[in-house]
Amino acid sequence: MREAISEGYKEAMKARDARRTGTLRAINAAIKDRDIAHRGEGKGPMTSEEILVLLQKMVKQREESFAIYVSAGRNDLATVEKEEIDILNEFLPQGLSEAEVEDAIKAAIAKTGAAGGKDMGKVIAALKADYPGRIDFGKASAKVKAALG
Repeated sequence: MREAISEGYKEAMKARDARRTGTLRAINAAIKDRDIAHRGEGKGPMTSEEILVLLQKMVKQREESFAIYVSAGRNDLATVEKEEIDILNEFLPQGLSEAEVEDAIKAAIAKTGAAGGKDMGKVIAALKADYPGRIDFGKASAKVKAALG
């Protein structure tokens, strides 16, 4: 994932795409900051899973800003945020559809042998392991609870 971001950055610079270059530069800076923090803690560089979580956080921040700008009538700034969200999403795995999420939940329940609400953590952990970055766990947890309830 790190290599894909670096390659995208180089291509954006060659194409003189200012928005893309700036967004990818911000991603690289965030990754380097985390790598430095990890070194201070005696850990190695960020893994692809950690980079995935970082990108998801960056998307969420921009979505919040987008909503604020739209409600304030600042379409110019909202457009910038939307473009950055689109660039960030290029490096994230495709999310699952509603039907695929339902199927994944059923499979995770069967896999873990979950029988009730007390086993919800096991099911969520199995989903996170099998579908990293592809499910919105804020929404999925309610579906898991309903399926177990």
